[in-house]
Amino acid sequence: MVSPNLVTKKIESSSEELNDNAKKLFQAIYNDLNRKVDDDDESPRLQVSELISKMAFFYEKIRNTVDYKEDHLLRKNAIARILKRQIVIEGLLKMPSTEDLSRHLLSELIQASYLPNNSLPETKVAEVSHILNKYLRLRQECLRAFDSDFGLKTDLNKAKNDIQEKNRLVVWILNLAACEIEENLIRNQTKQAMVNVMFDTLSRILKLPPDLPYGQDLDIQIYLSISRTYSRFDTDMLSFVLFKYYNQGWIGDKIDPMFAPADEKIKEIASNINNLRASIDYQLKHPLQKQLDRLVQRYSLYFTVLQETIDGDPAKVYNEFKQNPNTFISSVRKVCNKKYKKAKSRLWRAALRSIVYIFLTKSIFVFLIEVPAIHWFNEPLNPVALAINISFPAILLFFVVSFTRIPGDDNTDRIVEGVKEIAFVGSERQQPIVLRNPKKRGGVMNFIFNLIYGVAFFVSIYFIIWALTKVNFNWVSITIFLFFLAFVSFFSIIVTRGVKELLVVEKKENLFSFLLDLFYMPIIMAGKWLSRNVSRINIFIFIFDFIIEAPFKILVDIAEEWTKYVKERKDNMV
Repeated sequence: MVSPNLVTKKIESSSEELNDNAKKLFQAIYNDLNRKVDDDDESPRLQVSELISKMAFFYEKIRNTVDYKEDHLLRKNAIARILKRQIVIEGLLKMPSTEDLSRHLLSELIQASYLPNNSLPETKVAEVSHILNKYLRLRQECLRAFDSDFGLKTDLNKAKNDIQEKNRLVVWILNLAACEIEENLIRNQTKQAMVNVMFDTLSRILKLPPDLPYGQDLDIQIYLSISRTYSRFDTDMLSFVLFKYYNQGWIGDKIDPMFAPADEKIKEIASNINNLRASIDYQLKHPLQKQLDRLVQRYSLYFTVLQETIDGDPAKVYNEFKQNPNTFISSVRKVCNKKYKKAKSRLWRAALRSIVYIFLTKSIFVFLIEVPAIHWFNEPLNPVALAINISFPAILLFFVVSFTRIPGDDNTDRIVEGVKEIAFVGSERQQPIVLRNPKKRGGVMNFIFNLIYGVAFFVSIYFIIWALTKVNFNWVSITIFLFFLAFVSFFSIIVTRGVKELLVVEKKENLFSFLLDLFYMPIIMAGKWLSRNVSRINIFIFIFDFIIEAPFKILVDIAEEWTKYVKERKDNMV
């Protein structure tokens, strides 16, 4: 296949022409698809037992069932979890070397199928070891500073708070290490090219009004917003992006896994760690965040559709575009329809997983609480109420998913226009998007709106309680039902987010939607509060991480060593 000169070649046979950013994207995808992979059979690879891997794989599946996280975060979270177990828990007895930590980490990831077996070169052990070494050095310097300050404390409460802060700092550093290891293991050149092109486009069209004092923050906020909406980074990964931004010498000019910052650099970061974390927290909670996310989310969808249109055979798509741009537009429409169908299918998979998660972590737990509580307070046991409380979360989530509609043709038309805007010469946005000043409402207005929301909330709760008493719910069962109603209502927003992110045409409001927002939104907000506070208590995760995982991993290690021993014995017999 002949590579098209996508960066410099001009289109002469059509009135439409791709702009420079679109050509860069074509070229990046073409290069990524045709990049030669060094498959030297002589180079040693990391390999684990297939049988032992099945044990670890099923363990991870079970654990991830009771700890709901998005699929693209599972490997990074597994890396962080393994590091915390090896360094914080098992390291209390004897801290292994960074090379041993690295080899053990990679072996566990391969066993759990987060990485392919017999594929990673042995050199990855040294690369990950170098990454771990600098974070452990940073951890050591930070702990030394904390211990020095702790010796001067006389207030016991202050000292206790400092110990808790020290533990949070250690976890934060290990999460940064997990993010860099993830970046080292999985590098996607096309994705990085997409981020760069998006940033170039958005930094041109997103502007601040003269009266906003966030000029120095705009570029980093645009980049963070792209990372949130397109790359779908979580808080830990965004913190790592900011950590690299504030410490330019941490990784080096190029991503070099063998780069080691000087001791002076590490000591400098450790001495300024509190200010650094404060700066990172400020950027993560920036006043422009929500406004930017809404705008960047739309452009993220345009670029994603453009990328998926090019994927597969960029040279063919490019040549078809030169001959007839309408063919390219038809391909964009096909990609949109495929994304709608895929989103609906993914929605049902997420709903099924969520139903299992809620049933295991909430329904069973409530069953174990509700029956004893009813007897404790001498309330009558109502089997109907008990059955409703156990089955209601799954039924509610099922109905929410069933009534979630995929976007229509008008939405596709708007996406097509958006793709033209970012890809075609002459279709680019001429006027910049000027961000609004995120001013807060006055105290009186906030009080009035909060009062309306509060009244609507209590009206909704009143009618729900009235309906439940008609079927003989006692107050214990009513409390549990309301908890589930709020929690699952908010959880359904998370589950259906994938479909809603494809919407660029806002739905028209009507009386029904207005009343629904008025009386149901306060319940969702209550569920958000519960999700961030009460529902964090997951006894199953505690059991897995602190009771089951460590001995299970020891058993897996012993079994792995046994299979190696048996293999060596067989080889020696020949």
